[in-house]
Amino acid sequence: MICQTTSMGFAAVAHVTKSHCVVCQARDDIGFGLAAGDELPLQSTLCDTVCDTGEPIIIDDAATDPVYRDHPMPAIYGLQSYAAFPIRLSDGRIFGTLCAADPRPHDLDTAATRTMFFLFAQLIATHIE
Repeated sequence: MICQTTSMGFAAVAHVTKSHCVVCQARDDIGFGLAAGDELPLQSTLCDTVCDTGEPIIIDDAATDPVYRDHPMPAIYGLQSYAAFPIRLSDGRIFGTLCAADPRPHDLDTAATRTMFFLFAQLIATHIE
């Protein structure tokens, strides 16, 4: 649903700890190459930032984003658009992230998209618990 609604080619649920970012499930229509069980170096992602702050990150176009245009993550993975929302359990702990990415820019920073990601992240948290 995330990919269909945003037109992005990759979406995943990731379990994030202080040292690991493990893909729990993914939809990869762009050949990104990640599947369930794969692990990314935590420092090469923005998942640790989302989990540390508890705040989502949305990048419409990495090339022009004032905060993330110089961050290495978009260049490492060849991404222009990215969104990651925390998956918060009922006790307040953050399990990981619901994220989506694409090599093309997308208009993601809208109220409708934020609401959709937030609601799906809540639904995933419920299922995890």
